Amino acid sequence: MATDSTPPDHSIQLQGQLLLADPSLRSSTFRRSVILLADHHAERGAFGLILNHPSGKMVGDLLPGDQFAPLRKLPVHLGGPVQSDQLTFSSFWWSKKLGLRWSLRVSAEEACAHAKKPGHIVRAFIGYSGWTAGQLESELRHQSWILAQPQNHLLEFTHDLNLWAEILRGISPLHRILAEAPDDPSLN
Repeated sequence: MATDSTPPDHSIQLQGQLLLADPSLRSSTFRRSVILLADHHAERGAFGLILNHPSGKMVGDLLPGDQFAPLRKLPVHLGGPVQSDQLTFSSFWWSKKLGLRWSLRVSAEEACAHAKKPGHIVRAFIGYSGWTAGQLESELRHQSWILAQPQNHLLEFTHDLNLWAEILRGISPLHRILAEAPDDPSLN
């Protein structure tokens, strides 16, 4: 008797992984996105931040108050399409024991404190990426995303659109080809 060895969706643990947009995902919001999945529960859905979509603005462009002076030159990234009217700060660092760590939605004061810690990077985000229960699992079954484990050099890369190709190249030879392919192969 044959049994299905595919685990049910509720057993998939995705928190802490990176989602790389499949090259076929060409929507402007998620095109070549690298998303840190900060939270994932089969019953509640998932939450993440796009790490590599700078908005072209600095915190000082959006928050001119003196209390934000130490963060004025911090680039603002587009974290995703949900609550795109809210600006939040997050800190990321690498732990030899635990891997990539993060502290999300920290206050401006906490962001300043994190920025002073060696090995920490602080980012400002407008919005976030979110999925309802089962939505992300469905997108994974339809191969809209490529899963990757964060590597210790993730924080050393510039977090712009090139990050997608850098990470993709390191997954496998096939992924290297995908990373180096033109956006529209028909124009080649």
